[in-house]
Amino acid sequence: MALDIEKLQLAPAYRVVSDDLRRRIVAGSLEQGDILPTETELASRFGVHRSTIREGLRQLEQEGLLRRDGKKLLVSMPRQSDLASTAERALRLRQVNFRDVWEVASALEPLCASLAARQITADELALLERSLARTEAVVAAGESPVAADIEFLDLVASATHNQALRLARGPVSLLMHAGYAAIAPALPQSGPRLLAVHRQMLDALRQRDAALAEAIARRHMQDYRRGCEVAGLDMSLPIPPCT
Repeated sequence: MALDIEKLQLAPAYRVVSDDLRRRIVAGSLEQGDILPTETELASRFGVHRSTIREGLRQLEQEGLLRRDGKKLLVSMPRQSDLASTAERALRLRQVNFRDVWEVASALEPLCASLAARQITADELALLERSLARTEAVVAAGESPVAADIEFLDLVASATHNQALRLARGPVSLLMHAGYAAIAPALPQSGPRLLAVHRQMLDALRQRDAALAEAIARRHMQDYRRGCEVAGLDMSLPIPPCT
């Protein structure tokens, strides 16, 4: 009798180590700031070589779940910027295109604006006012407003006080940056238009008018789409890998 048996797929030992420690961190049995046992102690507990432990720990460091403090290894929380950058690279490798990203941003940015209008604090409004002043200076100097626009929208997202939304938005924002950078040189009028949008958004947030803020963000995303058309950017093209 012929037996149809698949070969066992055994995970490398270092991955077993990293998976076990990752589960403990996510479950909270290892908390942020906790000091891990030494490599020698971990090797004894897992019954593997120190080199295996070292490789498993290196993987968790790369994920931002561990950080070094001298010779100590401490449990850490990944920074939002690191998570966003990792996800952005993965999306670029999967060859997401400009239209994919615009469609997602068209849902997320109006949601951010609406929630921010309900949650924003006086300190956060002050940050947006300073960001607006920087945008005004950039536009007056005839420089690219791309970085200023990204900064402003990031501050609006921060004012939502919604961690899940901010984490979901992070890589999309970075990829939208690539689109802005691609079309900005062909649209010298984009600076004054962006400045006007920032002023309108800040006014809506000051008034705590969620519907108005959402509408402004939605128009901003439509302007981006029209900008791509005017600049001749084919939105079906994949966003290229970072150089």
